[in-house]
Amino acid sequence: MRAFVEVNLKAISNNIKLVKSKVQAEVLAVVKADAYGHGLVPVAKCAIDAGATWLGVALLEEAILLREAGIKAPIISWLTPPSSDFKRAIELDIDLAIPSLKHLELIVAAGKAVGKKPRVHIEVDTGMSRGGLLGEWSEFLIAATGAEIDVVGFWSHFARADEPDEIANQNQLNDFEKKLAQLIEVGITPKYVHLANSAATLSNPSSHKIIVRLGIAMYGLSPDVKTMGSSQDLGLEPAMTLKAEIQLVKRVPTGSPVGYGGTQITSSDTKLAIITMGYSDGIPRNASSAAGVYAAGRRAPIIGRVSMDQFVVDLGADSRAVAGEIVEVFGLHGYSIDDWAAASGTINYEIVTRIASRVPRIYA
Repeated sequence: MRAFVEVNLKAISNNIKLVKSKVQAEVLAVVKADAYGHGLVPVAKCAIDAGATWLGVALLEEAILLREAGIKAPIISWLTPPSSDFKRAIELDIDLAIPSLKHLELIVAAGKAVGKKPRVHIEVDTGMSRGGLLGEWSEFLIAATGAEIDVVGFWSHFARADEPDEIANQNQLNDFEKKLAQLIEVGITPKYVHLANSAATLSNPSSHKIIVRLGIAMYGLSPDVKTMGSSQDLGLEPAMTLKAEIQLVKRVPTGSPVGYGGTQITSSDTKLAIITMGYSDGIPRNASSAAGVYAAGRRAPIIGRVSMDQFVVDLGADSRAVAGEIVEVFGLHGYSIDDWAAASGTINYEIVTRIASRVPRIYA
C-alpha cells in the first residue's frame, strides 16, 4: 500500500471521555469534513459510544449519510444554502440551523410540504461576521413567533476562543446571552443552548451552556499550540498517523539540485528517498524542510518542492532506509501534525482535513 492513514478510534474515545469528565454540558461531536479527515461514519459511531449525545456537520449531505448508516442520535447541519433539500432533512429528523429570514421561510415551507414540524437551531452572529442572524434579528423575532417550527436550539460561534484572554470572547458571550433573553421574551425558549467550540470548552467554563461542540480536540489536537499549548499539554492524544512507502532510495553527490525549479541543492553527498505521496494526496506543496518523514529510526527532512504524487526527503549518507519501507509522514514518532502545519504556514485543522480520499483509512 503506497500510502495510508491509521486512525486510532480509542484515542478519539479517550479524548471525548476526558472532556466529559471536565464539563457538565452534553457533548456534541463535530464530524464535519469527513470527521476532519478521519472518516465520517466510523468516527461518528465511536463518538456516540464514547458518550457524545449529539453529532454536528456542516453539510446536509453528511447528515444524510449518517442517517443512512443507521445512526439515530440527534444531528445538526449548519451550512445549508437555500438550494438544500430541506424536505429530506425534515423527513430524516435532521436538525437545521436558521441563520436568516430566508432560511426560516424555506424551512417552514418544507415542513408544511412534508407534513412535519422542522427541528431548528436559531443561529445568531455575535461578532464573527460570518453565519447567523445580525441585522435581521429584530425582524426575525417577530417572524419566528408562531412559526411552525420546533426551536430545539440557540447557538453562535466564537471567533477568537483560541485566544483565551481576548476581550472579544466576553463581548460575544454577553451579546449571545442578550439575544437569548430577547428570544425568551417573545415566548421562544430553546432547550439546547450552545456556544463553546473546542477552544472555549477547554478554557472558558462560562461559555459551556447546555451543549459543548467538540471539534479539533476530539481528534487529539490543540486548537492553537501557541496560545493554548500542545496536545500533550492539554492531555489529548492525536488520533491520526499518516504513513507512506519509499519508492526509491538513491545516492546523490554534493551540489545536486532537487525537484522542480531546483529550489534546494544537496550540501553534501547523501541519500535521498522518494516518498509515494504528493499534493494530490493532501501533502502541502509549500511544505518546508521543517517537515519530512520518520525513516529507519530518525527524521528525514523534505528537500525540494513537493510534487503532485511524490516528494523527496534527505535521509543522510549513512541511513539504512530502503525502497519498499513504510515510513511515518506524521504521527507520534518523528514529525507531528503540528510540525507539518508550522512547516506549511497553516494550522493542524488543515493538515488532517486535506488528506485526500484516495488515501485509505485504516481503523484501530
